[in-house]
Amino acid sequence: MKLALKGGRVVDPRNGLDGTMDVLIEEGKIVAIGMDLGGSLGPQDGRVLDVSGKAVLPGLIDMHVHLREPGREDEETIETGTLAAARGGFVAVACMPNTDPPLDTGAAVTFVLSRARETGHVRVLPVGAITKGLAGVELAEVGELRKAGAVAISDDGHPVNNSRVMRYAMEYASMFDIPVISHAEDVELSAGGAINEGYWSTRLGLPGIPAAAEEAMVARDILLAELTGARLHIAHVSTAGSVDLVRRAKERGVKVTCEATPHHFTLTDAATAGYDANTKVNPPLRTERDVEALRRGLADGTIDAIASDHAPHTAEEKEVEYELAAFGMIGLETALPLAITELVKTGVLALGQLVERMSYAPARILGLDWPGLVPGAPANITVVDPDASFTVDPSTFASLSRNTPFGGRRLFGRVFATVVAKEGSVEIWTAPEDAARS
Repeated sequence: MKLALKGGRVVDPRNGLDGTMDVLIEEGKIVAIGMDLGGSLGPQDGRVLDVSGKAVLPGLIDMHVHLREPGREDEETIETGTLAAARGGFVAVACMPNTDPPLDTGAAVTFVLSRARETGHVRVLPVGAITKGLAGVELAEVGELRKAGAVAISDDGHPVNNSRVMRYAMEYASMFDIPVISHAEDVELSAGGAINEGYWSTRLGLPGIPAAAEEAMVARDILLAELTGARLHIAHVSTAGSVDLVRRAKERGVKVTCEATPHHFTLTDAATAGYDANTKVNPPLRTERDVEALRRGLADGTIDAIASDHAPHTAEEKEVEYELAAFGMIGLETALPLAITELVKTGVLALGQLVERMSYAPARILGLDWPGLVPGAPANITVVDPDASFTVDPSTFASLSRNTPFGGRRLFGRVFATVVAKEGSVEIWTAPEDAARS
């Protein structure tokens, strides 16, 4: 089947594209980019999508999501999580290994890939565990994980406290040319904490998590990466100090990258004032100074990528006392609109820079071949209207879970279509007509 995306603003900084043109797709690949390519297509030939007034981007990648399958299919499944990804404009997601059982064997990685082929709507990129059982004691078989299809290793959700184990993990990861994704948290400093340590933790009477709990582990892992020569990626940086540590490490030539989440560059710890457990995340929401540091880091490239850290939880896990509630919020269906609203509309990033942070950088970090919008490339494409606003309504989400603090918030950046390359074809998700008008 042929597909023509007609009249959109094609934005692809890597390939020097920023202008109104058509994109023609056939058998899962881009065959042409130019003017008036879809005019000759009839209903019997294929499908024409009028994308005038919308931005046509290289497909976005969310490099940090929790799909919960296997083990917690009451929170999310590969099917529902990947549908949420498609609705959020993502053509691929990297899923973290803190499932039940964890992704600490080649068989577990193979299971996820098999389920993704059966039920997934976008490409699923499994992240294998650093240690067996995520216990932080004994290394998982990194070579086996890599051979099975893991794109990185991480104990995300759990830090690797033992520095010797983390060193060995980096040495093995270097042998197999696979990045190590660090959940940077000193659990002795963060133990029992619920929100950022500071004014709001004192005022609300909630135990705090100091910025140093993150920064101490960021510093340690940077030193280990410098020692081993490994590729280190710091997940969900949240503090000004962490951004500074990464910036200085890059200046020294350390192979370190990092990501920021939309909730960390949008919300401050003041959002916890209403005791809404949907604001309880790990690392916690920080101060205005930290938010500004994240935005500066995104602008100057210190922060390489934007990732949602999509963390679904049931209502029962969230509708309890704040201290007892689970950490995490969902983000696949709000990440791109939040990034457009908070970064593009405010002038922090140009749209082309956002493409770098949400498409090319994740692909580079995870070692993916990602040519972008060029003839012959797989047709992985995100179509979004940066000027269309909408009100976030969690009841309409594809995700099984509803744990977001952004319900009722007005955002720019409605996703119009997501095109995902399959073998010899594409899968297309398009917004319902009534939603596109709202």
